[in-house]
Formats: sequence, structure tokens, C-alpha cells
Amino acid sequence: MELAYIIAGLAVGFVVGMTGVGGGSLMTPILLYFGISPATAVGTDLLYAAITKSGGVLVHQRARNIDWKITGWLAAGSVPAAAATVLLLHNWHGDIETVNRLIKHGLGIALLLTAVAIICKQPLLKLAQRHAGDWLAMPDERRNSYTVVVGVLLGVIVTLTSIGAGALGTVALFMLYPLLPTSRLVGTEIAHAVPLTLVAGLGHAGLGNLDWHLLLNLLIGSLPAIYLGSKLAGKVPDRVLRPLLAVMLVVTGSKLVF
Repeated sequence: MELAYIIAGLAVGFVVGMTGVGGGSLMTPILLYFGISPATAVGTDLLYAAITKSGGVLVHQRARNIDWKITGWLAAGSVPAAAATVLLLHNWHGDIETVNRLIKHGLGIALLLTAVAIICKQPLLKLAQRHAGDWLAMPDERRNSYTVVVGVLLGVIVTLTSIGAGALGTVALFMLYPLLPTSRLVGTEIAHAVPLTLVAGLGHAGLGNLDWHLLLNLLIGSLPAIYLGSKLAGKVPDRVLRPLLAVMLVVTGSKLVF
């Protein structure tokens, strides 16, 4: 199984490096397929994401692709929401099977939402840019409030499922900040994902929902693969990768929900 985990980390890392999305969307279902319990799969994947995306923060910071102000407003909503969700799980008086069932259904819904976000990204971007004037006229206080609300929603979804920080978060930011360059919004979302997944992952670790041996094997495969995938980014057309990824997420998400 150690070799299987390393190969899984390698495959997911390669896809993430090439596309920038799909980390939790791919890794958590793979861990479920290996027979890992939903709670442990989510907890392990959260810390896996925090570690792997930390390297992305360094790269984007060197390129000045991070808006730390937006990151701060997102984190103001997501980090407390993640902590509150972990606390709710801690105080859950139902049996572990009920908790796993809740996480499994939440995971399926998050996969379906992520697939929609991947497929509809370009139409949503065009819609956002078409109404950019309306958004620009919005007072900063209201935009900041909306950003915090987006952070809260991401905090709950990501803590329960380990999915959504990348695809859902980036699309939401495109709608709120339509004139910011794509690279800057992607870098901002990666920077936000690190504290969110770290807090949620450590919270799950405190609940016992973490397999350190599994985490190490995933990292052994994924860290070099992410680097290689990043080097090959753009070689495979986006119009080919995104539909394939979305179809896979829809099939997996539908099985988990239904």
C-alpha cells in the first residue's frame, strides 16, 4: 500500500501542477477508494494541501502575485469558520459512522460544485468582466464584507470535505474582483488556502482524523510531481484537461451523494 499511496501522490501532484486545481477533489476520493475512512481522508488531505501549497506561496510571492489584503479578508472569515466547524465535530455526540456519513455526503456535494465551477469558469469570468463597472462602484466596505462571507463558506466546506479552496474560491474571487489579473487571483487564493487548510488539518489531527504515515507517503510522490507538472503546464490544452477533470468529479460526486 505504501507504493500505491506514493503513486497516488505522484498522479495528483502532477495534475495539480499542470492545472492548478483538483488537489482535494482528486486526493480525497482516491483515499476513500483505498478504504480510508472519510474523516481520516479529509484530515490527512487538509495537511497534505497545507504543506504542498506552501511552496506555491513562495513562488507566487516572488512574482508578486499575491494580494495580501484580499487574503486577510478571506482568512478573517474562513479561519474562524474552520475552527468552529472542527469544534462542532468535536462536540458531535453522534457515533463515528454518522460523522463519516455527513462528511461523505458533504464531499459529494463539494465535488459536484467544483465540477460546475471548473466547467463554467470562462462564462463566469466573462459575466464578471461585463459587469465590472457595477462591481467597481461597490463601496470597499461592502466588497470586504462579501469577501469575508465567501471566506466563511469556504471555511465550512473545506473543513468538512477538504475540497473547494482552489476551484470554488478562485471563481468566487473572480466575481468579486473582476479586473484583477488571473495570476494574481490564483496566487491570492493559494496564499489563503495555506492557513485555512493548516487550521482545519490540525483540528482534524486533534480529533484523531489524521494518518501521519499516509501523509508522508503522499508527500514523497507529490512534491516532485508538482514541480514536474508545473514545468509542463500549458503543454496540454486547457479545453481538454478541464472537461475531463469535471466529468471525473461529477461521476465521483454523484456516487458519494446518491
